[in-house]
Amino acid sequence: MRAVVQRVKEARVTVDGEIIGAIKNGLLILLGISQDDTEDSIPWLVDKVINLRIFNDDQGKMNLSVHEVEGELLIVSQFTLYGNCKRGRRPSYSQAASPEKALALYQQFVAEAKKKGLKVASGQFGAYMQIMSINDGPVTLIVDSLC
Repeated sequence: MRAVVQRVKEARVTVDGEIIGAIKNGLLILLGISQDDTEDSIPWLVDKVINLRIFNDDQGKMNLSVHEVEGELLIVSQFTLYGNCKRGRRPSYSQAASPEKALALYQQFVAEAKKKGLKVASGQFGAYMQIMSINDGPVTLIVDSLC
């Protein structure tokens, strides 16, 4: 699994002009799932993301996690994170999980995140979505469970 994690002041996702998920201060997580991923990666990745010390403390240093600042999560499925651009001009998505597998693991990831006591919003798997975010910093990290 691959997560692009962005610290945001706010973020929202819309489908057909309707807001389906929105957060204030917290993390926008774009989640990609590969063919090789299993549910075993989910607890590790959720724990890693929510405990990343990327929020400022009173001295302005990144020492606090989203959990410690009582932030929120917006989790959006994004198969294009497994796009391979090495050959040609059209990315290959052959490493991305099948829609059936990706949906199941995405739903498990969201459920695991909700168990951690944070407010969690999500996108709509497989839908054409628009994402609006106000990045904070900006702070953007890539976390890969297969490294």
